[in-house]
Amino acid sequence: MSPRDEDASDDGFHPLGEAAEEEFEKMLEDTEYDAELGMEMARDAMRVTKGELSDEAFYDRYHEDVMEEFGEDSRPMAEEIEAKREEEGRFERTLSRFGLGDESRRDMMKKMGAGAGIFGFGAWSATSDGADAEPNVAAQNESQNESGNESGGEGEGHGGDETQWGMAIDLDSCDGCLSCVVACNAEHNWDEGANWMYVLAYEDGTVESPEPDDFESTRDFNYIVRPCQHCTDAPCEKVCPTTARHTRDQGGLVLTDYDVCIGCRYCQVACPYGVNYFQWNEPNVDAEELDEEMMYDQRDRWVSGRGPRGVMQKCVFDPARQDGQMGEDLVGTTACEQACPPGAIQFGDMNDPESDPQQYVENVPLARARNQATDDDEEIQEAIAILEGEQEPADEEGGDGMTEEEASQLLAGEFGDADSTYRLLEEYDTHPNVLYIGNEPGSEAEQVPGPVSYEEVGMVDNRKNVLDDETVDGGLY
Repeated sequence: MSPRDEDASDDGFHPLGEAAEEEFEKMLEDTEYDAELGMEMARDAMRVTKGELSDEAFYDRYHEDVMEEFGEDSRPMAEEIEAKREEEGRFERTLSRFGLGDESRRDMMKKMGAGAGIFGFGAWSATSDGADAEPNVAAQNESQNESGNESGGEGEGHGGDETQWGMAIDLDSCDGCLSCVVACNAEHNWDEGANWMYVLAYEDGTVESPEPDDFESTRDFNYIVRPCQHCTDAPCEKVCPTTARHTRDQGGLVLTDYDVCIGCRYCQVACPYGVNYFQWNEPNVDAEELDEEMMYDQRDRWVSGRGPRGVMQKCVFDPARQDGQMGEDLVGTTACEQACPPGAIQFGDMNDPESDPQQYVENVPLARARNQATDDDEEIQEAIAILEGEQEPADEEGGDGMTEEEASQLLAGEFGDADSTYRLLEEYDTHPNVLYIGNEPGSEAEQVPGPVSYEEVGMVDNRKNVLDDETVDGGLY
């Protein structure tokens, strides 16, 4: 029995539910690769992010199988684990040259910290037989991530670039117009139906959606806007045998190198959010029609735009923009953000308190007022000017003009306050870099027709067999 079979379980593991798992397994069986291996690796990759299994135990458990199936094991933890083991081996050989026996070497290494502060081995606690790690798994994984390399890295760092691109999405401001979906498709040319982002209307008992012929207001709906979450600790990356799926140092973008991807689809199963799509056929837009500046990032890797046949693709947070290839004025923007009429999508550096998403979250009513107020509403414009420091507030109530408190109350009354913020599936500890403002879908959430259909805007939503009526531990995807 291989180490990966020792604690295999028939229990469901994927947050999208058992039906989705069945679809994933059928999908993998249609490929030339080992479907069972893909399902088990996806399960354990999620265990790694949740701190239930160490990166080292995960590596050991599947190394032989990955080598046999793919002829290589280039998972992101592989290089560092092998390097650490080589370092440990050199250290032990050095002690041996001093004539120290096994017990003496162990005592010496223990006294020297065995790398806890010298070589970094103290956090590696998985046993040699591939069993689960000890309770310091999370610390071990954090230590490894902090090193920052091309295949991974924490949100703060990424090997020399402290920028972490991400989004704040104001679900209470979303009106379901699908402009973001259309804009994403126009910029990246993905085949319709292989949507890189979705806007899903749903009801879960908190807001009763109107009948389709009785839409008085598009804001009578609950919405979830679902791009890729660009997780700092991405399970999809952990299962990729070729480094095609990787976290880029610059800006922490989770990307797919189309020239390296072999289409095994393991990443699609390992993603808790269901945001990966396989390019089954020849794309609708020929490669000759694509702009190379939109395709290749600053490292000259093909990671953007629609992919060729046989590879995985997903939302990329627009590397061409972030690398300045579309002009410096578009750095820190995305197509979906620019297309959103109510300004519900805010893109920027999640590590910068002055960035658009962080400033939006800092004062949500003010941010909504900036995006949605009309110039002819003088009272609202006065309140905005006061809160932005462009106009002096009145000293006291009843004076000439309004006080700062009155301005804040006015905007909160008109545009609503931020009742809650959350990230999707936080219990999986993937550290998603999309922050949501508004209601989190309840356990009874069900997708309903929105005010604007995909067909109305020339789009296709053909993944409803997976997405419709799916509820996930308090979230709908």
